[in-house]
Amino acid sequence: MTENEIKLKAIAALTALRSGVGPDYVSGLLGEVIPDYFFVPASADAEEVGLAVLNQLSQPLSALMTGFVLAFEAVADAYDETGAPASTDEILQTLALDIARDTE
Repeated sequence: MTENEIKLKAIAALTALRSGVGPDYVSGLLGEVIPDYFFVPASADAEEVGLAVLNQLSQPLSALMTGFVLAFEAVADAYDETGAPASTDEILQTLALDIARDTE
């Protein structure tokens, strides 16, 4: 799967969640970006196996996160252009404060 295809999966997952699709469907959609199998050297020790798996996971997970960030930026920019009373920055600050209070 290409990097752009993975970014599109992230956007599709967000769109699906917003349209009321069940979380199992979204989990399956996002799970499609994870390789079905990993290539590791036959003689690899535990550290080499871990590094091989990590290296093969890092690209799709990075592309997935990039897709989420691109989608958020597009929605935030569109929202901020509406002239809504609360800016995206203010909404995020409120969310951060709410989460911080919940962890205390």
